[in-house]
Amino acid sequence: MILAITHAGDEHAPLVLRALEALGAEATVLDLSDLPRRGRVVLGYGAGGGARELRLEGRPPIDAARVTAVWWRRPQPHAAAPGLRPEDAAFATRQTGEAVMGLVASLRGARFVNDPWRDAAAAHKPHQLAAAERAGLPVPRTLVTSDPDAARAFLDACGPDGAVHKVLAAGSAALWRPTRRVGRDDLARLASLPLAPVIFQERVPGVDVRVTVVGDALFAADLDARDTVSPDDFRPVTHLCRVAACELPDAIAAGLRRLVADLGLLYAAADFRRRDDGSWAFLELNPSGQWGFVEERTGQPITSALARLLAGR
Repeated sequence: MILAITHAGDEHAPLVLRALEALGAEATVLDLSDLPRRGRVVLGYGAGGGARELRLEGRPPIDAARVTAVWWRRPQPHAAAPGLRPEDAAFATRQTGEAVMGLVASLRGARFVNDPWRDAAAAHKPHQLAAAERAGLPVPRTLVTSDPDAARAFLDACGPDGAVHKVLAAGSAALWRPTRRVGRDDLARLASLPLAPVIFQERVPGVDVRVTVVGDALFAADLDARDTVSPDDFRPVTHLCRVAACELPDAIAAGLRRLVADLGLLYAAADFRRRDDGSWAFLELNPSGQWGFVEERTGQPITSALARLLAGR
């Protein structure tokens, strides 16, 4: 049985579940926000300990002994039963998380796409940039800092209109910000930088390339946002981008495979820039990045590849 740990709002989950059904592979969904408010944890150990199950309302128990693969797909936090005091709700969800993640960690024979702890580590930008360097990928000049003087020196070296800034982690959709070019207003606000670090990166002109990694398969696609209102970040304007499948240079493909192996990932969405002179730059990697819009526009069989990976086909 394939255990998909995801949530009801993920529009990619139904695509994979349908593909698994077409393969004849059994799958079940676990939304962590259903625990503990809509379910029970039953984990037995030692002589006569019994089953290890998650028992959710209105459906068969999830038997840990039957899990052959785990799809860790943007799970939501645990949610306590309504009516509890905030401190009691926090205690309840913490205890639930300890139990559930302890169960997940014990599924040693299962294939994880991705391993939750490696997935979380890979999401940290400084970690993935260091790993990209080790993998031999071309990384543009980048500075993560909360020091205004260091930021000014970096921006001076990049030159006018030569840098972008990014958030390290949004934490929620409300706090998400696109990559933007550093402007005069930003320079005037550098004094507030000690409040929280920022990523500054040399601006790389060119075409975005999204590479979706599924096991050994690499699906590359051009995402040309240069003529849109967001030329430095395609994500707010995916509907306006020119999208087409493309080829990866052998050196970039080999470096990306080394990177995901170093990070311990079986799935990832990596973003590159291809300059007009044909050179490439690695920008960042999302271990749970979206792929539906790329598949829809290119016809690349990403969902099918992911389902086969989970099913061990």
